[in-house]
Amino acid sequence: MQLPTASLLVVLACGAAAVPSHAFDLPEVIYPQIAKHAATLEAFVPRGWQLEYRALGRLNDDDLEDALLVLRMDADANVVDNDGLGPDRFDTNPRMLVAAVGEADGSWRRVMVDHTLVPRPEAPVMDDFLNDDAGGAVTIRPNRTWSISLRSWASAGTWSTRDVTYRFRLEDDCMRLIGYDDMHLHRASGEISTTSVNYLDGRAWVQPGSIADETPGPKTWTRLASKARVCIGDIDDGFSFSPKLVELPTP
Repeated sequence: MQLPTASLLVVLACGAAAVPSHAFDLPEVIYPQIAKHAATLEAFVPRGWQLEYRALGRLNDDDLEDALLVLRMDADANVVDNDGLGPDRFDTNPRMLVAAVGEADGSWRRVMVDHTLVPRPEAPVMDDFLNDDAGGAVTIRPNRTWSISLRSWASAGTWSTRDVTYRFRLEDDCMRLIGYDDMHLHRASGEISTTSVNYLDGRAWVQPGSIADETPGPKTWTRLASKARVCIGDIDDGFSFSPKLVELPTP
């Protein structure tokens, strides 16, 4: 079945929100291995990287403290000259996400490493995808889930702005996607498209809106095309991911 009209608007909007192209080649990055066990959280930070932020809370079923780490590479070679729009020196150092659970002996066990969900900076006209605030973007919630919010905003090259939030839950060896929210704004037309997906019950809705109208349009309810479990490694780039939705049957 085809997507409803509102869903098609979201798909088109997401395509329009693509990152503007850059005029230089990104320096190659080889992502290091992250230790499986460590005595301290700092020991998960490889040489040449820095610990940008840590969030503490509960990720599994025990009562021990767990952690989410935002790591960022710290290499001068990844800060490149830029003779176009944006800063004269552009930092392309990438990020990694690491999750670790506490062990009874006080050590930590790594349960997740991901370096694709948060895109690497590649266009000088783009704002930081974490809004220069990793602490505000990454949160461990009281219900043993966690979320990360990404923002796409460019000073040139596109009118599109997107705010995307992913919610995850640790299930065995899978950091499972359980929720997805995507708000797209076209700054020229003022049109807004919002998508919200619950990956646990398979339901989703799409809603149009406008900055000129305080009351959004009606929600169009849809469902996921598949109930297959999605892990963080299945998502890749957080802005290129798009849930596959189909219409709900007409009553």
